[in-house]
Amino acid sequence: MSAPSEETAHTAVPPMKAVVMAGGEGTRLRPMTANQPKPLLPVVNKPIMEHVLRLLRRHGFTETVVTVQFLATLIRNYFGDGEELGMKLHYVAEEVPLGTAGSVKNAEEHLRGEPFIVISGDALTDIDLTDMVRFHKERGAKVTIALKRVPNPLEFGIIIVDDQGRIQRFLEKPTWGQVFSDTVNTGIYIMEPEVLERVAAGEVVDWSGDVFPELLEEGEPLYGYVADGYWEDVGTHESYLSAQADVLSGRVDVDIDGFEVSPGVWIGEGAEVDATAVLKGPLYIGDYAKVEAGAELREYTVLGSNAVVRAEAFCHRTVLHDNVFIGRGANLRGCVIGKNTDVMAAARIEEGAVVGEDCVIESEAYVNNDVKVYPFKTIEAGAVVNTNVVWESRGQRSLFGPRGVSGLINVEITPELAVRLANAYATTLKKGAIVTTSRDVSRAARTLKRAVISALTAAAIEVRDLEVVPLPVARFHTSQSGISGGITVRTSPGDPESVDILFLDGEGADLSPGAQRKLDRVFSRAEYRRAFPGEIGELSFPSRNVENYSHELLRSVDTSGVAEAELKVVVDCAGGTGSLILPSLLGRIGVDVLTVNNRLDEASPTDTVAKRMRDLERLGELVANSGADFGVRFDPVAERLAIVDENGKLVDGDRALLVVLDLVAAERGGGRVALPVTTTRVAEEVARSHGAEVLWTATATDELTKAVRSAGEEIVFAGDGRGGFVIPEFSPTSDGIAAFVRLLGLVARTRRSLGQIDSAIPRAHLLRRSVPTPWAVKGSVMRSVVEAAGERELDTTDGVRVIESDGSWALVLPDTSEAVTHLWAEGPDSDVAHALLDEWAAVVERAEG
Repeated sequence: MSAPSEETAHTAVPPMKAVVMAGGEGTRLRPMTANQPKPLLPVVNKPIMEHVLRLLRRHGFTETVVTVQFLATLIRNYFGDGEELGMKLHYVAEEVPLGTAGSVKNAEEHLRGEPFIVISGDALTDIDLTDMVRFHKERGAKVTIALKRVPNPLEFGIIIVDDQGRIQRFLEKPTWGQVFSDTVNTGIYIMEPEVLERVAAGEVVDWSGDVFPELLEEGEPLYGYVADGYWEDVGTHESYLSAQADVLSGRVDVDIDGFEVSPGVWIGEGAEVDATAVLKGPLYIGDYAKVEAGAELREYTVLGSNAVVRAEAFCHRTVLHDNVFIGRGANLRGCVIGKNTDVMAAARIEEGAVVGEDCVIESEAYVNNDVKVYPFKTIEAGAVVNTNVVWESRGQRSLFGPRGVSGLINVEITPELAVRLANAYATTLKKGAIVTTSRDVSRAARTLKRAVISALTAAAIEVRDLEVVPLPVARFHTSQSGISGGITVRTSPGDPESVDILFLDGEGADLSPGAQRKLDRVFSRAEYRRAFPGEIGELSFPSRNVENYSHELLRSVDTSGVAEAELKVVVDCAGGTGSLILPSLLGRIGVDVLTVNNRLDEASPTDTVAKRMRDLERLGELVANSGADFGVRFDPVAERLAIVDENGKLVDGDRALLVVLDLVAAERGGGRVALPVTTTRVAEEVARSHGAEVLWTATATDELTKAVRSAGEEIVFAGDGRGGFVIPEFSPTSDGIAAFVRLLGLVARTRRSLGQIDSAIPRAHLLRRSVPTPWAVKGSVMRSVVEAAGERELDTTDGVRVIESDGSWALVLPDTSEAVTHLWAEGPDSDVAHALLDEWAAVVERAEG
């Protein structure tokens, strides 16, 4: 479709001003109009009122009065003085609604002495205004009303005209029994200036209900101009979607910015569309939007500026406003998504649904037909929403998750969010406090850390930037005397498109739940502290970070016998920050080491399952072929450790925990070991065989740290069964580097290989499952579990663990950050464990129903 440009304006320039009515609230269009006036609603990425102003400009109306009332500032800020459109705009505000005529009367000082045209700022049209002016002048009309024939006139004012176009009769919003014409009032009027004398100032007066019937009764010349062009009163969600489709189909003559790359497929400036994406026009992709491989956009879909549609997502007759994110595999049909809203992976939104701005529709949620979700709401993962969400969120999205504050890069975690988080964290500390900052190798982490540093220093915090270091090194330096805490940014484990912002306390550990709640409270209230100019914090870059950590580690951890044992090990640094420290550290210990992936890999800053398994398979081959004593692979931030025995066999997860536990307990001959309640009870057998005792803890990341701190020297070891090991003599936090150094000493001083230790430990039969659970029923689910347990022994260290008479057990634990309940079951064999898991999964599912 080729729309006329502003330069090709009609030659007959009407010598009159225009009045654009832009004061309506658009209540029928909520939640789209909950936070913005109806004239600013975008139709193919331009506000309706901009289409109207461009129409006026094409027909020579350059001086325009805009009447505003609801959210008037937003309209003023968007259009300004009209210079960008080649117009001169004046704004006249109503303190209270004055009706269609009262609103124009309110602007009378701009309209004296000449005819003027009145047009709605929230109706889409391409009516020939030049021809309408000609009609008005030829008839000598006092008022000319633009009329349009419509199939359903019930929502409009009906008007009957004679053969000359003179109006004979009005009827506002009739019933079907009263319908005597299909010709309706479009709300576009041309008037002589004396008509305003009929309108009382400051009173509520309506053109069609008050002024026009009075003029008609007095025999004044009122004419109806039956227009051939397009006109759509965008008053309902259905008409809003229809207006988009009509623009894309060429049924209305308006401007579309962008390039028509194929018939009906319009793409804006800077948009990225993968060659394998499926595009079936007519459709529009806005400026700098991104459509990934395998996504499918069908007819009448409109993507706002900076919108993102991820791989395998599907959109049909769907309107996305600016900055909307559509996750992988999401399915949207006939719906509208407000600006800045995130629709996560595999969510489904049905026809007629409208989601307001700044919402989050979490993964696999289902929003049913015609449901309205108002702004700033969260729909929890897996939820089925059948009714409007107006007041409360259908979710309990907390700021902190199991890995700090996590989310998709530049979707959920943006530089703006990082600044607000750092502001909140700084506010919880005293002015002048010292905070460390650090990151992994990724560009995203670098960008976000810079934002964090700016916010901290602006809040009177002294920042010591450790730059790129392993996470254990960052924790170590944060725990030094005089430092109040730290912030580290890393790519989320297993998800290269997400990032974690970790907040550390003064001992280098993750913030306690209480400290997290305090930060969350400051963040949610936006009660940030600001520094006076003389208080802005300093930024410094401490030297010898890695050397100081290595020195203290070797001083604290027993490495005696390593050099004498002439150990040979293979170390995989995973292309992460461990490569900054491990080669030189191992050289100081005196061990024969083969290192692989010993580099900073900015392109792969985190582990994926495929990458991890590929690297571990290669590590096993290297260990077996080289005759090494064992091999280890660090995660990309060197916090966790995977172990391969002398045969090249992976000893991972719970098995690695049991092997290291056996080595530590055997050497120490007693003490206590801290383990989460989700660990196999085989650990008790291993500890007991060496005179050690297990201290069971909750599963939260800070619980092992808390146990190590509170029990002091009694704790000889702690681990989480997921590659995280705590070496208490060095640090109360998980540290893959310290665990490896400790393991070197243990292996050097024992006469058994890791494979021999592993084979001697009984096999565990521990199974796990997760069941989706809405937030609203989590409490009742746990109550049902306790009731179903009956007389059986219960352990409530974390969640509810039900213990059977034969020692088998099942644990039911609600997730703290997602709408999920986790279950574990352990028995003497897999059949018993499966039966227990099925039994308690059924209890959880019944309680939900």
